[in-house]
Amino acid sequence: MVRNVIGSVLALAGATAAVWSPFRDWYDGRPGRDYRVQDLFNGITGAGSGIAASVLLPLAFGALIALIGVVLRSRLLVALAGLIVLGFTVLWMVRQGQAAGSLTVSTDGRGLGDGVAMAAGGGVLMLIGAVVMSGRPRQRTYEPHPAPPAEADDWGPYGPDPTGPVPYRQNPYHLRPDDEARPYGETRPHEAQPYGDQGRRGDEGAHGDGYGPDGPPTLPAPNKRDEW
Repeated sequence: MVRNVIGSVLALAGATAAVWSPFRDWYDGRPGRDYRVQDLFNGITGAGSGIAASVLLPLAFGALIALIGVVLRSRLLVALAGLIVLGFTVLWMVRQGQAAGSLTVSTDGRGLGDGVAMAAGGGVLMLIGAVVMSGRPRQRTYEPHPAPPAEADDWGPYGPDPTGPVPYRQNPYHLRPDDEARPYGETRPHEAQPYGDQGRRGDEGAHGDGYGPDGPPTLPAPNKRDEW
């Protein structure tokens, strides 16, 4: 945050200096707004120019790019603005040196003026501001943690489907298919009682003695001895 503030201040100061420089003297007391934009490509001439068609145009464009970069906190835009301002300033110096034969700096107002220094310094300040700025914070991407496996719902003995199979519906007594349809008390032929029909509880009836309606078996009467 602090780096962005310091870098933005430097970039805005550089943009202000770049826009203000054409109103200062550039060479031999001639202000920068008097140089035409096409002179930067075709060579410096003595013809004057309006403000809108002067070197103020590229410098103002660079300042606008710097302002957008500060608002968006974009280091790339701020650096691009500094390169535009510094590049057109160097291009003017090359054309002016070709026209005058050489570039001189003097204290009596002849040679390079303070306007050129302001334009070059503004471009350098914007480059420094781009370096100082930290830019926009990177958005952290959080990878969602895998959700834990859902625990099986406890539906009770019936399960989620009340009509589905449950443990006690699946023949808990291990009966055979023919056992389920057989009436109670009826036995199969191969399952006869070991003592016949007398040992079956169903034959006790009302006697309750376990011998059936005929009672217990009787023994033959003993033979009478002949009396003398």
